[in-house]
Amino acid sequence: MPEANPAAVSFLANRRSRPAKTLTTPVPTRPELQDLLTIAARTPDHGKLEPWRFIVLEKAALQRLADTVPAYCTDMDPEKTDKLVAQFANADLSVAVISSPKPSDKIPVIEQTLSAGAVAMNLLSAALAAGWGANWLSGWISHQPAWREKHLGLAPHEWIAGFIHIGTERLAPPERPRPDLSTIVTWVET
Repeated sequence: MPEANPAAVSFLANRRSRPAKTLTTPVPTRPELQDLLTIAARTPDHGKLEPWRFIVLEKAALQRLADTVPAYCTDMDPEKTDKLVAQFANADLSVAVISSPKPSDKIPVIEQTLSAGAVAMNLLSAALAAGWGANWLSGWISHQPAWREKHLGLAPHEWIAGFIHIGTERLAPPERPRPDLSTIVTWVET
């Protein structure tokens, strides 16, 4: 029989993101965040390409990003624009997980993309397991090449897998409905 880790299984069974708008200070220190990033980087990575990287955004950088958003939202509903601005303006710490595919004859871009998603999930789970509140967001602005290249310095082939907001939870969110496995699982016996 495999050796179980009941605490880890219980954590994963009950894991719940915390809404970014409910997170506040304190945030992890640089050494604490370094530990979380080290955990995040322990992810499936076929070919050991490390097709991702991190950009740590502290309060001043987040406010600078918030100030840039409206110029890219000229045709957008003002409420949606305000929500995108608030994602940065109201945050104290966020880590942008950047998908940065590497040229490879053996590892397709889709596998590298999935690895970037796994890094983001590892970071989210590591932050929650360490006792922080955390949330994974993206939003319309993160998919705008001109914005991400100009304001985050991304190369043209890079894109944002997500912003992982990390901080102190002000209030626990209510549980939400979970998927009905009978509608999403297929058992193949032969």
